[in-house]
Amino acid sequence: MIRFEQVSVTYGDAATPAVQGVDLTVPEGELCLLVGPSGVGKSTVLNAVCGLVPHFTGGTLHGRVTVDGRDTRTHKPRELADVVGTVGQDPLAHFVTDTVEDELAYGMESLGLAPDVMRRRVEETLDLLGLAELRDRAPATLSGGQMQRVAIGSVLTTHPQVLVLDEPTSALDPAAAEEVLSVLQRLVHDLGTTVLLAEHRLERVIQYADQVILLPAPGAPPVMGAPADVMAVSPVHPPVVALGKLAGWSPLPLSVRDARRKAAPLRARLETVTPPRPVDAAADPGAAPVAEVTGLGVRRGRIEALHRVELSVRRGETVALMGRNGAGKSTLLGTLVGMHQPSSGAVRVGGVVPHRTGPRELLRQVGLVPQEPRDLLYADTVAAECAAADRDAAAPAGSCRALVARLLPGVPDSVHPRDLSEGQRLALALAVVLTARPPLLLLDEPTRGLDYAAKARLVEVLRGLAAEGHAIVLATHDVELAAELAHRVVILADGEVVADGPTDEVVVSSPSFAPQVAKVLAPLPWLTVPQVAGALEGAV
Repeated sequence: MIRFEQVSVTYGDAATPAVQGVDLTVPEGELCLLVGPSGVGKSTVLNAVCGLVPHFTGGTLHGRVTVDGRDTRTHKPRELADVVGTVGQDPLAHFVTDTVEDELAYGMESLGLAPDVMRRRVEETLDLLGLAELRDRAPATLSGGQMQRVAIGSVLTTHPQVLVLDEPTSALDPAAAEEVLSVLQRLVHDLGTTVLLAEHRLERVIQYADQVILLPAPGAPPVMGAPADVMAVSPVHPPVVALGKLAGWSPLPLSVRDARRKAAPLRARLETVTPPRPVDAAADPGAAPVAEVTGLGVRRGRIEALHRVELSVRRGETVALMGRNGAGKSTLLGTLVGMHQPSSGAVRVGGVVPHRTGPRELLRQVGLVPQEPRDLLYADTVAAECAAADRDAAAPAGSCRALVARLLPGVPDSVHPRDLSEGQRLALALAVVLTARPPLLLLDEPTRGLDYAAKARLVEVLRGLAAEGHAIVLATHDVELAAELAHRVVILADGEVVADGPTDEVVVSSPSFAPQVAKVLAPLPWLTVPQVAGALEGAV
């Protein structure tokens, strides 16, 4: 169905190709997973399938890409629209209508489908993706995860033969991600749809893949094969695979179920060992809170986004906000930086009331990295962005650039932020905010687009900040990040706090928010592979 013949793509005046030596075939009716570290060219490969490369994103394409026999060099994206459906990393950039229902119908209108067919498919898709209650909402008013589901739905309604998805579950809560992946699996198994997707959260998708394509390094030729075979050599792999390597299991497990079948001897070895807390609590219980929220209510239009929320964050403490899409996590972070005025209750950050405090004073108290990192980036090069961050924060020259190098090594100074991958842009935005070293740091989905190595570097940086006394609040669907980093987990549901406690107590008791290691080793309270590795080393 998809054929790459000695494909390479070079952008502008780049010294080396973004991808090269791609020679492979994706058969009809298979779910093929594209993996690799951030910046190796996964989005370029996906864009070559739908014709965005070279027709819209620029660059020089060598070789040949065909989809259902159509050459993407001679067929522009609109001429492939009946065959290929594409969902990019930024769904908001693709919305063109005023309501969710209209957005689902738009692609079918462009293809000239009959009104009764369009109506039926819209209703089917609303039910498939749990969007029925949002049908009359404007896409721009939705949460990031809800936008992602609408973007996927707008492509599904056209019933394409090939689906190309870039990070389709990155903004989704665990339950919503399972729903989307089950839909994709149904399309593959029941309708013979060919699905090619790139995803960093391999723990969610690897078990569903028929084949895996690994891009090991920038410009390196891909490796394609069965998921277990590729994971054995891949530099990026999910926690369940890392646990399998640690325990010496063969073949390597790809799912929690596979791992649990092998885990009885490992559980027996760990029964007498007490796991350490995920992070040493550096907070001083007697110190005044860096941020305090009491009885908080926030209305956004007709919607009560938050209701009687109580939250206190102390110096040196890392708190993970979790909950399904639309639960109010981003609204709570926005209220802490003065973006939303409370309808009831009170918010104080560092002794000031955020919505009544000027930006310059507030920046000394709190910094926010939003879901869309481009909102913070306005310069023409990475170097200029870093220099501006140093000036704004009154930090020594080179401070921001050093943080970028720690989070994501190898990013050139001269590249435009727009030309970075989603993960690279996020790392740059994080560095910009971290340069000011605010007492309270807020992160909204900070691992979206980051591979496991980049996420590990981020965890190291945030742990260092917490050890220095900075308070960190992160809204995330990444259960592995919460297990690795957070002292506390706060779960929101429909704008209310439904759980607030130590990470190991809250996530282990929740099937939706438990990390893979906790599920494999349950009922033992282990959360991460490094915890298990430390215990096994100590037992030797």
